[in-house]
Amino acid sequence: MSQTKVKKLTPQQAALIPVYREKWRAISLSTGPINRSQAAETIKSAYSAICLKAAEIIFVDRPYEAADLILSRFDNPRSQLRSQFETKLWIELEKQLRSYLRGKLETELQNQLATQLEQRLYTQLQTQLWEAQREDLVREIASKLPPQQLLDERTGEINWQTLGKQVNNCIQPELWAAYGSLLDFCISVLNLPHSYARNWIVFQSIVRDCGWIYPYDKVCIVCEKPIALSADSNHRLHAEATPAVQFADGFSIYAYHGVILPEWYGRLHPDQWQSKWVLKEQNAEVRRALIQGIGYDRICQELAVTELDSWQEYTLLSIEFDDDFDNVGNAKPVYLLKMTCPSTGCIHALRVPPNVRSSSRASLTAQEAIRWVNWDIDPEEFFVQT
Repeated sequence: MSQTKVKKLTPQQAALIPVYREKWRAISLSTGPINRSQAAETIKSAYSAICLKAAEIIFVDRPYEAADLILSRFDNPRSQLRSQFETKLWIELEKQLRSYLRGKLETELQNQLATQLEQRLYTQLQTQLWEAQREDLVREIASKLPPQQLLDERTGEINWQTLGKQVNNCIQPELWAAYGSLLDFCISVLNLPHSYARNWIVFQSIVRDCGWIYPYDKVCIVCEKPIALSADSNHRLHAEATPAVQFADGFSIYAYHGVILPEWYGRLHPDQWQSKWVLKEQNAEVRRALIQGIGYDRICQELAVTELDSWQEYTLLSIEFDDDFDNVGNAKPVYLLKMTCPSTGCIHALRVPPNVRSSSRASLTAQEAIRWVNWDIDPEEFFVQT
């Protein structure tokens, strides 16, 4: 097998990078129903790759069904096989392929192929889909165990770590797809030699044909894929007036350009969002999404915004309400500090209390509002530091 390292891509090869990136993005967002007969054959091949006999394969429609089976049938962490599948089906292959890439090319391909999906879509799915579902599964398991089985013998407290091990043994094919673009490019475009042809076929089949997989020695549980899974052009979970992620059992996640939304916002189209929600919302990320979705122009029109003062890229606004917005018995102006990012042009807004004024002036100034936002650091000093 040749050991010649690839130093530089040809223009034709470089032009294919976005093609393979988009190919695996589409695969990672594929939805169900899965072909169960094909998935069964894929699972058998995966067990063979780690030198184990084929396990009994159980298909479930909903992730909660997997939780029931895990609870009733498996209690031995050593029978969990996820890490063995990862090592044999893609980690060893990736190491071999990357050994043929020289210097900066390895880093460039990693950044342009795997990293874009891994850091954006992978991270989104990991933290917002998998972690959210994992917490629900752990609670589901905990609700069905006798109290004495939930308690740590040493501390007498609920042992959440032990419960978590029951659902950590999970292969998420949509997350594996983040690594597929780099592997595929090296094999199909660069024609790099490798000794894992069969395992590469199994890897692709798992990502394409299976939902979440819980692999054990004797039994393997395979879930259906989500019935909806959508992202924006920057690989962030996103949908308007519909869930960005939805399973057949009703589990849903609403998201707007990567920001997870409460259902009462997410089920409405941004055109239906109300400007006054920006000031009521306590979560900064959700507030930013509301501002982005509503649009600054509409916020100014609907909230009767008055510009009071400005400093650098900051503008202090006053908003009058017709009703008693804070339910305190009297309607008062609400102050909003608008911040325009000089590099991206993105607009952020933060509500500022009216009582942070430190000067003898009759009204609040932009610099006083900035000082409050930055934990009492003078904006002149803060501007120099940054």
